Amino acid sequence: MLVATDSDDLFDDVDASLGDDRCEVGRVNSGAAVFGAVRERQPDLVVLDLQIGNMGGMATSLHLRNEAGGRRLAPQRILLLLDRGADVFLARESEADGWMIKPIDSFRLRRAADAVADGRSWCEHADGMIDEGEPAEPAVGSPNRALTVIRAPEFRIRPEPGSPNRALTVMRAPEFRIS
Repeated sequence: MLVATDSDDLFDDVDASLGDDRCEVGRVNSGAAVFGAVRERQPDLVVLDLQIGNMGGMATSLHLRNEAGGRRLAPQRILLLLDRGADVFLARESEADGWMIKPIDSFRLRRAADAVADGRSWCEHADGMIDEGEPAEPAVGSPNRALTVIRAPEFRIRPEPGSPNRALTVMRAPEFRIS
């Protein structure tokens, strides 16, 4: 496992919760150092602190996904550690496999790390709800990645009475899969 944080206290918490005889916990202190460490170590899980010096967890997650998409790096499982509930929006945009809201506790961290390392999602929300998902879509760059378009219901937007604007209709698209 690789942890990217510039906080000694956070690293100590993660190491105490997840490090054992079966799991080696490595550390980098900046987001910019993650790519090289991942190439060298090929960890089963990358844990990113949202606030990491010069390149934060969101940018680092997107960088890893971009490199995997270009087949310059093996796909990674990524767990993002958020500072507050309002950061959930950023986590969704980061393409991370899962995220937790600090403060973290050992039990939640262990469950989240196990879920993400096993290919499931782990998404904590500001209201305290946790979505632990089924196995996630294959990671970006995976040869098994597929695009799925889901059928959307038809809906209409009608203009105000007397408005010169016409109604907009969106029709259902057939579901298809590209492999």
